[in-house]
Amino acid sequence: MELAELGQKITTALPGAVKAATVAFGELTVDVEPGEIARVLKTLRDDPNFEFKILIDICGVDWPSRPMRFDVVYHVLSLTKNARVRLKLQTDEDTPVPSAVGIFPAANWFERETFDMYGIAFSDHPDLRRLLTDYGFSGYPLRKDFPLTGYVELRYDDELKRVVYRPVELVQEFREFDFMSPWEGARYILPGDEKAKETK
Repeated sequence: MELAELGQKITTALPGAVKAATVAFGELTVDVEPGEIARVLKTLRDDPNFEFKILIDICGVDWPSRPMRFDVVYHVLSLTKNARVRLKLQTDEDTPVPSAVGIFPAANWFERETFDMYGIAFSDHPDLRRLLTDYGFSGYPLRKDFPLTGYVELRYDDELKRVVYRPVELVQEFREFDFMSPWEGARYILPGDEKAKETK
């Protein structure tokens, strides 16, 4: 089945739930209404025209300049139809997305990871807590506004026999880089080349 045809079938089967279906770079992306994601996933899994039985991944994308800041992206696979579909919806920091755990049990840890990295909440999730960072971790590391160095660093203290948190300290000043082309050569003497003789 051609991807454009598959996208049209999904749009027809789910009126009001699918906003658009586009094909780009050989991949089908279906834009979904946020509140309808559970219905879309269930239909794609159970309808004999689709049979997308495998949830490959759920992840987030941060667009800080948009009012609906986050994209939540789902990838599903149909072995019988030999097709993959990307489902995408938009949400903000305050609006939870319906959980897909009841439809695909594999969504459990994917949603926890998305919550941990982006702060995107999933309603009706059975155990929505951090997965990759520590329980006391502050912030969401994959948001674009998260500092590159983080807020705190942690290490194991052998004297206290536990993990301790400390404010981040940089041990050296930021270095200055020049982005000179290596093919043109330096317009100044590089450190270590003071003794080099010029060739004529």
